[in-house]
Amino acid sequence: MRIVSLACSNTEIVCALGCADLLVGVDDHSDHPEDVVARLPKVGPDLDIDIDRVAALEPDLVLATLTVPGHEKVVERLEAAGLRFIAPEPVSLEHVYRDIHAIGGLLSVPERADRLVAEMREALDTPEPPVDAPSILVQWWPKPVITPGKLSWATDVVRAAGARALLADEDVKSRPMSDEEVAELAPDAVVLSWCGVHPDKYRPDVILRNRRWSELPFVRNERVYCVGEPYLGRPGPRLVEGVRRMREIVEQLRT
Repeated sequence: MRIVSLACSNTEIVCALGCADLLVGVDDHSDHPEDVVARLPKVGPDLDIDIDRVAALEPDLVLATLTVPGHEKVVERLEAAGLRFIAPEPVSLEHVYRDIHAIGGLLSVPERADRLVAEMREALDTPEPPVDAPSILVQWWPKPVITPGKLSWATDVVRAAGARALLADEDVKSRPMSDEEVAELAPDAVVLSWCGVHPDKYRPDVILRNRRWSELPFVRNERVYCVGEPYLGRPGPRLVEGVRRMREIVEQLRT
């Protein structure tokens, strides 16, 4: 079977299922596992996939996504080209597990999918945090601030870590927030997980210098942390590492 993956999360799921040898192409952003993606043809960035290049690889299945805003246009072009594809759109950890099972079934390794999901559940399925759990603003983007809402696996990861995402009760995948709104809700901490930015280039100092937030506890106590987008922003197996890092942050908030 020949597989082309158009999203980092899909690439990582395929490899975690032990099927890296089925990949014949990936999107430009897929960067893990490095030894796998380094040898594979690239078919373009997530919002500008070269469909002709995908078709030339003669895939039996294309793994697209609808978690990236704008990727629906890529999906339309895949459909127009007559390529067989799936395009997962998870909005919770349960959906992530569902999609892993679906991919495992399509790759004829359902037992491996069962094991992978069981391992993830062991790390991620936890009781609800206490009512006094710290509130955390996860930043997908700094200007404007964009943060996940109720319809996001990242909110479930924050919950699994023993905290509460700032917009956990809003029925949105994510949305922008004004500086004034952030100040009004006053999160206990901010976690930078900027999409499309290497973690080495995250800038906690930009957050701490914001004059509108200067009197907020998370600024006064310098509670601005970094958890790379690969561990919070990709609905796949590396969310386990994301929850581990988030738990370390929650422990610091409780001391």
